[in-house]
Amino acid sequence: MGLSTGCISCHEDQHKGRLGPNCLQCHNFVDWKSINVSQSGQSQFDHSKTRYPLTGLHAQVQCAKCHTNGADGKPQYVGIPFNQCSDCHKDPHHGSFPQGCQSCHSTSGWKKISLQAVNERFDHSKTKFPLEGKHASVDCAQCHAGGDFKKPLVFQKCMDCHKPDPHNGQFAKRPDGGECASCHTVKGWKPSTFTVKEHASSAYPLQGKHARLECAQCHIPKGKDTLFKVKFERCTDCHADKHAAQFAAAPYFNACDRCHNLESYKPSTFSLAKHKETHFVLTGGHIAVPCADCHKESAEFQPKPAVIYHWKSLNCTSCHNDPHKGQFKERMQQARADGSAAGCEACHTTKSWKELSGFDHSKTKFALLGAHRATACIDCHKPPNLETKLMNVDFRAAPSQCEDCHQDIHGKQFVKDDITRCAECHTSMKWKPSLFDHEKRTTFPLRGAHQNVRCAECHKLTKVIAAKTVLIYKPTPKDCAACHGPTNPVPTGKKTGI
Repeated sequence: MGLSTGCISCHEDQHKGRLGPNCLQCHNFVDWKSINVSQSGQSQFDHSKTRYPLTGLHAQVQCAKCHTNGADGKPQYVGIPFNQCSDCHKDPHHGSFPQGCQSCHSTSGWKKISLQAVNERFDHSKTKFPLEGKHASVDCAQCHAGGDFKKPLVFQKCMDCHKPDPHNGQFAKRPDGGECASCHTVKGWKPSTFTVKEHASSAYPLQGKHARLECAQCHIPKGKDTLFKVKFERCTDCHADKHAAQFAAAPYFNACDRCHNLESYKPSTFSLAKHKETHFVLTGGHIAVPCADCHKESAEFQPKPAVIYHWKSLNCTSCHNDPHKGQFKERMQQARADGSAAGCEACHTTKSWKELSGFDHSKTKFALLGAHRATACIDCHKPPNLETKLMNVDFRAAPSQCEDCHQDIHGKQFVKDDITRCAECHTSMKWKPSLFDHEKRTTFPLRGAHQNVRCAECHKLTKVIAAKTVLIYKPTPKDCAACHGPTNPVPTGKKTGI
């Protein structure tokens, strides 16, 4: 019918031409108050083309929050002041910062303060509390609660701001009352400035290897529950007893410093001189034995094996195996002067294993007499399997008769019942001269000048028997001519008597 299709041809322009003639750029035919929005949920009205583009969080503010009803009861779209933030926002700082909100804040968020901008516009170093170290990166609101910068703050001590005490009052009795600055700086909570030098003024100066420890090795980190006042009267307050309570009783009472020092756990300071004060004095060959050869780790300690230092018995067999397999059990059980069993020392000494001065052979069934006293043990006590040591010898199996050890050098000339009894002619004192009784045991008694004749003058005949040259005693000629010849020469100057 020739009518205009524009909204204002029928509707009054509520905006008085301020937003142009195209109402559909914001409104639709369904509802006047329903503003057209895009797929992103934003109004299709392009506020960026106005004198006040919406940025940051302003873009999320409902239109009615800024465009409130005017005197006519209708929303205002013109004449709204916007040059200063305070035109819309109340000053939470109560005039403390005349330079304006934008000097510290932006539309991206009230709490997102640009510290760089703050520092550029506000010189905190000119206040009574210059911001140094980590303080320079602290958010203003952490100190100025509620944004009230006019409210005076107490800052003379670290503890005025840093509460509660992270150490739970462990340093409250110090002369400075536990002031943080005595151990920390504004550069950072860690590392602490409380070093070995400062520790020397405490009740426990750090010495030796303790001076090289990390603080956390003694003061176990547990946050606010970390203990700095720890027990230190005894080494075991910090160190576990590695000796399974072997030194818990008197006279040591687990005093580690009796054997160790602060330089190192090893080597021990327990010297040979101190070993003399124990129940086992080191003598002879024991003096040169390394500690670890006797003090070895034992599984008898539970739940964890430990090196043994206390034995139920100090007998030799506590360390040494009995190489004789109980052959001398009775001798080893004999009591010494102090009432303890003699053990290996019934025969041996600590001077040397081969030192057998304690063994009295005269108390055996075979006393060593004469030349036997100089005979080596191994000559009678023969080792098995061609061994060269006495470790596996059966000492009780040693022969007791001469003929059991000595070979028959006479080729069985004096055998009786298949045995040549050496003792009938010889003694252990000496092989020569023989005790052979020519008067009783032969049919040729030695009389007259024959008594002074050497055996070899008559017994000259030899014979090879079993690959050995044997002097023959039987038979020996009995006739005079056999020794003296067929004629008996007359000495010169003597009468024959014929």
